[in-house]
Amino acid sequence: MMIITLFVLLFALMLVGVPVSVSLGASTIITALLFTNLDVGDFAEHVFNGLNQYTLMAIPMFILAGSFLSKGSAAQRIVDFAKAIVGHLPGGLPISAIFACMVFAAVSGSSPATVVAIGSVMYGAIKEAGYPAKYAIGTIATSGSLGILIPPSVVFIVYGVTAEQSIGDLFVAGIVPGIMLGLMLMAFAYFGARKLGFKGGKPLSFKERFKAFRRAFWALLIIVIVVGGIYGGIFTPTEAGAVCAVYAFVVSFFVYRDIKLKDVYRVILDSAMTTSMVFFIIANAMIFAHFLTGETIPHQITQMILDADVGPITFLIIVNILLLIMGQFMEPSSVVMITTPLLLPIAVALGIHPVHLGVIMIVNMEIGMVTPPVGLNLFVASAITGLNLKEVVVAALPWALTIFAGLILITYIPAISLWLPYEFPVYFDAFKQFIIGLF
Repeated sequence: MMIITLFVLLFALMLVGVPVSVSLGASTIITALLFTNLDVGDFAEHVFNGLNQYTLMAIPMFILAGSFLSKGSAAQRIVDFAKAIVGHLPGGLPISAIFACMVFAAVSGSSPATVVAIGSVMYGAIKEAGYPAKYAIGTIATSGSLGILIPPSVVFIVYGVTAEQSIGDLFVAGIVPGIMLGLMLMAFAYFGARKLGFKGGKPLSFKERFKAFRRAFWALLIIVIVVGGIYGGIFTPTEAGAVCAVYAFVVSFFVYRDIKLKDVYRVILDSAMTTSMVFFIIANAMIFAHFLTGETIPHQITQMILDADVGPITFLIIVNILLLIMGQFMEPSSVVMITTPLLLPIAVALGIHPVHLGVIMIVNMEIGMVTPPVGLNLFVASAITGLNLKEVVVAALPWALTIFAGLILITYIPAISLWLPYEFPVYFDAFKQFIIGLF
């Protein structure tokens, strides 16, 4: 009865328009008062201790870095580089948009920021090239969702803290799935363009491509710094956030010179507001997770699943269905904070790697970002294009189905997520020892 009351209150509050974060905290406290003797004051102490973590310091830093780069010319330079590399292919402009979204996602770590930055540049260009408006907006809205999978990712940090997993391993685990999904979207754009009658053009010369690369070099270098620094053991993910923020400021202010001193205050203020929103969600989700754990609800559900003799394949089907539904109604960080305490113990008991489960959850959240009723990327895309929400939803559907096909592969082929963080280092160390042995 207690579990039923908790979830009925949670979804009832959300249905009447109460923000997700407030719904989480309110439903938990009301249920605790009705069914337990818990001291509600303990929740405040738990939230403070939960938020007072070194790892979480990376979140405001990555948000600040994304804000600096989004406000400057980094997006345009990345778009120009993408067009120079793949713009000559059939569907070259949509493919360039996807490529640019992948790169900017790795720079900003934010899905909505990617849609705004790349969409505002590419939407008009794709339409002017003769592509239907729905084709153009479907490309940008969906590929922009890669921002929460390709590292650095705020949602990965939230999952890592909740599941007590290495943020560095999660970041690295997102690279191959992110590239794979990007390539699948590019393939869809390529064959879609050919079906519409578009043909390829003449590739740019090496000199022109190098010029585009040189203009975007400082923006692209941030990917190498963050991923290479973490993977190479130079700094931790939290330190990487600070390095990323400082580097983004230096590039935008001193190198590209497209942010003035008067703009810095506004950028920092916007980042602080976004950070406050994320941390408020995390705080209320921590209350929810603490209550679930304290009442041994995850343990009870795990035992029920195991007693029912549910295997890993069936369990992962249930996980995907649950996350796809929740992702349609809730912000990704909230879903991750709510479901991780419930799903992780079962996954571990069934032999599913926690990092693999994390990647599955994030890909589901990507699909949630482009599905109604509250897919954030849909609203962002509607705002920058002027199309109504229904048109954006219809435009994004075929592309979302492409990501769904990728989700199936990622779910049932764990190596896609786990090879780079766990298998590659073994082969790399063996190769390094072989080279050392030669000398």
